[in-house]
Amino acid sequence: QVQLVESGGGLVQPGGSLRLSCAASGIVFSFYTMAWYRQAPGKEREFVASITSGANTNYADSAKGRFTISRDIAKNTVYLQMNSLKPEDTAVYYCNADRWVGNRVEYWGKGTLVTVSS
Repeated sequence: QVQLVESGGGLVQPGGSLRLSCAASGIVFSFYTMAWYRQAPGKEREFVASITSGANTNYADSAKGRFTISRDIAKNTVYLQMNSLKPEDTAVYYCNADRWVGNRVEYWGKGTLVTVSS
């Protein structure tokens, strides 16, 4: 059974930092591109950042320069370090595992809430 379990969300003041973690099980972690998405209240889910099995990273414009995605293959865990947080970063953050094997195979976590507010 595949599980992606996010943690690390919470309430933080503007300008603060948080590190999200996503622990994966039931998949060969190193085969998958791992990503973070987020969904703010009343908005559609949007891409935040991704990291491939070869450690190539990609970021949404809103995340560039403030967020850093990384992965620890030994721990089957992907991280999202978020600095200089803004109120508009408030959202539920979801972990995603994605792989193309003839067709697309992807899994989602249940999300962790990040609230940026004073």
